[in-house]
Amino acid sequence: MKTLWLAIFFGILVWSAIAPKDYFTWLLEVAPALIGLAVLAATWNRFRLTPLAYLLILLHSSILMVGGHYTYAEVPLGDWAAQAFGWSRNNYDKLGHFAQGFVPAILAREILIRNKVVNGRGWLNFLVICFCLGFSAFYELIEWAAALASGDSATAFLGTQGYQWDTQSDMWYALLGAITALLTLSRLHDRQLDQLVSR
Repeated sequence: MKTLWLAIFFGILVWSAIAPKDYFTWLLEVAPALIGLAVLAATWNRFRLTPLAYLLILLHSSILMVGGHYTYAEVPLGDWAAQAFGWSRNNYDKLGHFAQGFVPAILAREILIRNKVVNGRGWLNFLVICFCLGFSAFYELIEWAAALASGDSATAFLGTQGYQWDTQSDMWYALLGAITALLTLSRLHDRQLDQLVSR
């Protein structure tokens, strides 16, 4: 599994780095995936995750690397969806922000459960959602800082496409992603956590 995971990750990474729309934007978009890879490598022996968590991290990394290659506003899938559904903009960035809630929800859930941080599923779900919203807000602050530091060259990284409520809608999609992950994957995640503990 580890070899296949790394082959897919680096395959997409290399593809995304070949003649991207803009190398500065590519670096900004791909950086979280590279940081995630470094964290996974550092914790592989000490805190191995469930297969579900690794799969979701790979999926989210792929979304980031595709967005980095084209810039989020110009991903062909987003253009196709805009035409198919009559949207006024390329909404690929909303997929990225949905994943920004969906994937961290499972990671936060796993860390909280395995470290026995809270008792009760109500508090667990509440804290997971709070973490995902906090993480989303923190990422928006990073985007803001990048825009201030680099001026016009960060326009593609921000990807607002003239939408004045882009920041708020990004956080809304992250919230939806977190809630969706908890509603759809908690049972599967619990089974994998049980298997991980039993091993």
